[in-house]
Amino acid sequence: MGRILAIDYGQKRVGLAVTDELKMIANGLTTVHVKDLMAFLKDYCTRETVECIVVGEPRDMKNQASDAARFIEPFVKHLRKQFPDMRIERMDERFTSQMALRAMIDAGLGKKARQDKALVDTISATIILQSYLEMLSNTEQRK
Repeated sequence: MGRILAIDYGQKRVGLAVTDELKMIANGLTTVHVKDLMAFLKDYCTRETVECIVVGEPRDMKNQASDAARFIEPFVKHLRKQFPDMRIERMDERFTSQMALRAMIDAGLGKKARQDKALVDTISATIILQSYLEMLSNTEQRK
């Protein structure tokens, strides 16, 4: 069984999250600089069995692609070329940054910790992954 890896892609930093091998729990993995992402993914996928990569899909309130999509679409195309046998899924990432900040506040993190954008990106990737797992679970229950 393989893991599912989630990516919260940004212009500078990329938040990453991964499931356990049973695909039950989403955990924050790390944040990497965008220029180091492909090398990190290649290394990670050689060390761990990854069966699917979920990339956050920025949408606006009208469910249309947001302005950030113009940066993410070329990345997804490149990702598909680098990992041609990998299942790559997209997941709505609306409000994940706000949800990450709320989770940090609820966890009692101070203002300085909440300003750590790398931590926000990792938590956002975890939220994207958890949403994806919930969607899979709901789909399975309908069958």
